[in-house]
This record gives sequence, structure tokens and C-alpha cells, in this order.
Amino acid sequence: MNRFTLSILIAVLCFVSGAVQAQVSTPKYSNEFLNIGVGARALGMGNVQVAIADDATAGFWNPAGLVQLQNKYNIALMHSELFAGIAKNDFGSFAMPIDSSSALAVSVIRLGVDDIVDTRRLQNEYGYIQYDSIRFFSVADYAMLLSYARKSNLIQGLTLGVNAKIIYRNVGEFANAWGFGFDAGAQLRRGTWQFGVMAKDVTTTFTAWTHNVEALEETYQQTGNDLPESTAELTLPRLVLGTAKNFTFSDKITGILAADVDFTFDGRRNVLLKSDFASVDPHIGMELAYAQTVFVRGGLNNYQQFQNFDGGMSSKVQPNFGVGFQNNGLNIDLAMSRINGRDGNTANAAGLYSIIISLGYSFN
Repeated sequence: MNRFTLSILIAVLCFVSGAVQAQVSTPKYSNEFLNIGVGARALGMGNVQVAIADDATAGFWNPAGLVQLQNKYNIALMHSELFAGIAKNDFGSFAMPIDSSSALAVSVIRLGVDDIVDTRRLQNEYGYIQYDSIRFFSVADYAMLLSYARKSNLIQGLTLGVNAKIIYRNVGEFANAWGFGFDAGAQLRRGTWQFGVMAKDVTTTFTAWTHNVEALEETYQQTGNDLPESTAELTLPRLVLGTAKNFTFSDKITGILAADVDFTFDGRRNVLLKSDFASVDPHIGMELAYAQTVFVRGGLNNYQQFQNFDGGMSSKVQPNFGVGFQNNGLNIDLAMSRINGRDGNTANAAGLYSIIISLGYSFN
């Protein structure tokens, strides 16, 4: 086996298993694929949704918003490609009200890199190249969310929701993991104001990894690395607070200005406010609507600091843009996100971006 192939394979495996070197660990960014976001409306607004989510994507952003569904059957689909198309991020959801006070939803998420080349068997025992021995495998993360929401009987305008989520992560034939956890959320509406709170992994999410030692043994022996052990990781809770203000400019033109603030407790992150105990990451979004048919959106998120070539420090935020169309229950949304601008004082000049497409349809 050539050393380049070995290095790539080890890097992929270490990326997945490096966070679980201890028997039970709480790594930073555990199950982070669940924080990328879903739906072109949300991604075009900088991932600001906790207070305003009210369609089939609410099962992901805040299950309490499912009570706001206007039709009996609601479907949402999304596809996006990250890192110049290397990774595919897909989402699907079905939501429906149970009665006038409650609703439920089922959502599925997949983030994966497919067709990774496995050339461990490229050379036979005589040293000859055998191209027909090349195999391909995928690295993918899956999640299924079962959501339930209900109106509060005690406080007018308050809705509550909960998610039970099942996680499956797979690295070809080499490793896989199963996880289980809960989210809880609430929304409150007061006139033109909306408020939301979402506690992700509220009970701490447990994910257990199993490694195929037989498939890994030869590779690890040639590189001198120790074989990984079957271990577990814990995903610590994340708290998101949101608020939004609705505006009416004319009979046909309306708008929403909203902001979310993420609180994470898994260590110091590269965000606006950070400490060893907690990190605070604010983001803001807006939406303008014409006759509730045509929508224009924008948002700012992902504040980060980085070091310049000259040793100085700079900061940057990520802009997001989106448009949408809605008619007779059909929603078509587009967003452009993850933009990295070219800056003469920065090391990041890739100019990569993602186009997100999502469709929604609701009917009675």
C-alpha cells in the first residue's frame, strides 16, 4: 500500500475517532453536523430561526413552532453542497397538526462525503498495480428527529416542543456509531414581538462508537498507530435564545428583524465572546415580504478572529443572502451562504460559497 493512501485513510479515521480516545469523553464540536442548519430560508437569514420557525423545518430549529402550521400536511426538502461540492447536506421533514393545540413532525438529516477512494489493495503481492482493486466508501452522519409540540394551557401565546433524536454515524466499513438525545424548546408571541428558546442535547446526548478492528489492523500496523477502541462520547447541551420583531410597512410589504444568541458549554470557541466555561455566538437576520409571496432575506453570522500573515489579528463575519417564492402552499427558497471573501490581509482567499435549495409544500 502506498504511504499517501495510508495517510489519507488514517486522517479520516482519526478525525472521527480522535475525539473519543478516552473511554467516555466530552469533545468540543461533538455531533456538530446538527448545527450546520437546514432550510434555505433559515440559512439565508444567518441561521436565525428559534423565535420565528413555523413550518416543517421547525422540528429542527424549535419544535415549539410546529403549532403554528397552517395546513394539515406539510413537507420540507433541502439540498446543499459544501466545500465546493465535496460534502452533501440533505434534509427532509413531514409535519402535521394533531388537533388545534398540538402537532408532530419527523425529520431526517444526512451530511456525507461519498466516493472516497480506498487504494489499500492497489498493489498485489508481486508489486503490480491493479486498478480494478480500487474500492470506494462514504463517510456520513445521519439524524432522525421525532418532534412534538403543544400550546400551553397556562400562558396565552406560549407553545412548547420536544425532540427525540436518533443519530447514526458511519465511516465505510471501518467504524460506526449510534447516539440518542433530546431537545426542548419554547416560543412566546406578544403582539408584533416573538421570543424563543431552544435547549439542544438538553439531557446530554450519548454516542457510542464501534470500530472494525479487522478492517483496520493491517493499515494501522503499517503506520505504527495504535488501533482505536470502541468508545463513547457525550455531546454537552447548547442553549439558543431568540427574539424577533414584525413590521408592517404597507398593505403588501412586511418585514421581520430577528436575532439568535448561541451559548455553548464545551470549551472556548472562536466566537464573539468566549471563556473556558461558555462561549457566546450572536447572529442576526432579516426578511422582507411582498404580499407574502416574494421574499428577500439576509443575515450575518459566524463571527471569527484569525491571524494575518503579518502576525496581527483580524475578525470577519459571514454574510448570507436568500430569496423565496410562495404560492398555493408551494415554497421555493434559495440561499447563498458560507461566503469567504478575498482580503489582501487574510490567509483565506478561496472564495468558496454554497448554494442552498429548499422546497416546501403544504396542503389540507
